[in-house]
Parts: sequence; C-alpha cells; structure tokens
Amino acid sequence: MKCVICKHGETIDSSSTVTIERGALTFVVKKVPARVCANCGEGYVDESVAEELFKTAGEVARSGAEIDVRHYLKAA
Repeated sequence: MKCVICKHGETIDSSSTVTIERGALTFVVKKVPARVCANCGEGYVDESVAEELFKTAGEVARSGAEIDVRHYLKAA
C-alpha cells in the first residue's frame, strides 16, 4: 500500500513501536507487527492488533500503572 503520510513510499511487513497515552498512563509496546513505510517509517497496525493493544492498555491503566513498556505478544 502507498503511505498516506509521505505519499511516496510503499509499506512493507515489519514491526513498529506503539505508544498509547491514557490518563496518567504511558503504555509502550515494542516489536508490534505492522506495515511500515520504506520511505518515512510510518507504521500501520492491523485493526485486530490495535484492538488487542487498546484492551491491554485499558487493563494496565486500571492497575494504576503510570509507565509500562513491553514487547508485543500475540494474544492466545
């Protein structure tokens, strides 16, 4: 797919780091499977992966954590 940010690069299968801020929480997930633009580096995450990340971020926020950094693990 053509990158919607730079409009020049094509995306390739790779991984990206996703940061979600929710209230006082900063949730960082590394090595998330994504399509990444070969030109500008913008990452595009599939809807199912995004849903997993948002669900986990909600759980982490409810635990009272302010910062959480982890590697992506596909839900079982």
